[in-house]
Amino acid sequence: MGTQGTTQGTPESREPNGQDRGTARRALLGAAVLGAGGAVLGLPGAARADERHGSGGRGGYKSLPKPTVIGHRGASGYRPEHTFGSYQLALDMGADVVEAGDLVPTKDGHLVCRHEPEIGGTTDVSAHPEFADRKTTKTLDGIPTTGWFTEDFTLAELKTLRAVERIPANRPHNTLYNGRWEIPTFEEVLRWQDEQTRKRGKQVWIYPETKHPTYFRALGLGLEERLAKVLRKHGKDKKNSPVIIQSFEPTSIQRLDKLVDNPLVVLLSAANTRPWDFVTTGDPRTVADLVKPEGLKWIASYAQGIGPTLDLVIPKDANGALTTPTTLVADAHRAGLILHPYTMRNENTFLPANFRQGTDPNAYGDAFGAFKTYFATGIDGVFSDNADTARLAREDFVNG
Repeated sequence: MGTQGTTQGTPESREPNGQDRGTARRALLGAAVLGAGGAVLGLPGAARADERHGSGGRGGYKSLPKPTVIGHRGASGYRPEHTFGSYQLALDMGADVVEAGDLVPTKDGHLVCRHEPEIGGTTDVSAHPEFADRKTTKTLDGIPTTGWFTEDFTLAELKTLRAVERIPANRPHNTLYNGRWEIPTFEEVLRWQDEQTRKRGKQVWIYPETKHPTYFRALGLGLEERLAKVLRKHGKDKKNSPVIIQSFEPTSIQRLDKLVDNPLVVLLSAANTRPWDFVTTGDPRTVADLVKPEGLKWIASYAQGIGPTLDLVIPKDANGALTTPTTLVADAHRAGLILHPYTMRNENTFLPANFRQGTDPNAYGDAFGAFKTYFATGIDGVFSDNADTARLAREDFVNG
């Protein structure tokens, strides 16, 4: 997952009543509130979602512990993100779900796991003279972006590259692992998921994201169909399959709602932004509109959850300190949606101002205090770069 800002137009495939043609099938999908693995907060909205979607939650994502700990791009606080080293460590640290991965396509149509299609900052591609002429400038969701792009490489070419730390200034210790791991394909992730499930005797869950789907569809590299095909091939396209799918573009989730039965989540950036698909199709709504009851009801017609930025749950003041929680958690639950906000990180620079400690922006602050404050809002889970911290914080919260 990443912070995708901005913008998408009139939602596709909607009937006049605001429901798409998959409504009848979605009645079989099941509700979307995490439940019974740990101490569970009773939510009336969740019960209504159960009734609407016809799910008892057995074996599905409702069986995950709550608040659910989601390893953000693996254990990216400790290893270069979207590598098997990062994914593996997230499991070892106790993540309930691993965000594996942010999906972008290769030139020959394979899905690989990278935070963005531009890979200059997450691989050693700049050190490969044979690819020097691939460096270019493209417009990515309205923003001129210079670098190397996955869609200009075949899978075989990408496999010659190695991952590096994306934010070395903040996490110099992670650079120790630069060059150790290659770029994983999504098929490799699915096989890894099965292997880890067998080894651990416990179902491993993953949480892939379609990245910049409008951009790639314009290039003839539609993500949703490719993702659905791979999931079907591996038998993981069912309502209880251990794969939750997310996207910042609502129309991508609407497409997936027609292709697979997996639980689906709409990611929400800052309140004043628009999903990029809204920008391209002229839909005037902003994220602020989508988090209103009417917008949440619309999302609930085709998805089971939202992934809001933490600021939509508890805004910050001008100094970066937390203020009063919004009504988003209650409103989303009333609509039958789960909430998995993003992203908790241990370093001061990423924490609310009132939880920072000392003057070093890259030193750890009071992450436990921040976790406690966010958990108290009733969120169903959280993305974190530090799954071990998140697990301890959940134990404190549940047992406290």
